[in-house]
Amino acid sequence: MIEDNKSVSEMMGMFFQKEKWDASFAYDGNEAVDMFNASPNDWDMITLDLNLPGKDGMEVAKEIRKVSKTVPIIMLTARDTESDQVLGLEFGADDYVTKPFSPITLIARMKAIHRRDENMAEKLAESKNVNATVEEADDGFDINTGFFKLNSSTREAYLNDKEIPDLTPKEFDLLKTLASKPKQVFSREQLLELVWDYDYFGEERTVDAHIKKLRQKIEKVGPQVIETVWGVGYKFDDTTARAEA
Repeated sequence: MIEDNKSVSEMMGMFFQKEKWDASFAYDGNEAVDMFNASPNDWDMITLDLNLPGKDGMEVAKEIRKVSKTVPIIMLTARDTESDQVLGLEFGADDYVTKPFSPITLIARMKAIHRRDENMAEKLAESKNVNATVEEADDGFDINTGFFKLNSSTREAYLNDKEIPDLTPKEFDLLKTLASKPKQVFSREQLLELVWDYDYFGEERTVDAHIKKLRQKIEKVGPQVIETVWGVGYKFDDTTARAEA
């Protein structure tokens, strides 16, 4: 936990202990980066305050992502604006919780991300056991429309044979969920349940923030394939990509 407010850290330390989780605490950005870099494989998850002395949360997230693309980061922020949330996601956060927050809510978010990581690891292990001739036949892609391709094992996605760059774990999972059922409309509530594995109880804007960043990355390589269905949610539709191809 990277948090300059020691009373918050002490409070959460009691909750972590109750869950039987081993936790370490850093109280400024420079200390946090040094701790992470000293043993980057030791951390299963990071909670990161946005407002820190030394280096702020954005800079810390950027430094951590230089070393690890996959360690989950939950950003804690008193800034409740979409631009700050999008910026946090851009710098590598997987999720955010706005202050003041309930410790029980934060614990639930952490458990949900951990469950998804475990499920992902199980699926990856299963995929390695698939008959090699089958993998060779479909080129290893879970989804392949001829215009859009996605490989869960390598965590890569392509549009018109161009790789969509720098996808965060959550952006990849969100894209996979939408693309797995083209033209089906997913509500924000459904996406929260499927991608984040828990309810946000009103904090659905995190879906919009992730969609915004995902669209920006898609547009670097081709036409937009994620559409907004006003009043409902989002859907994947590569019809435009087909037409341009």
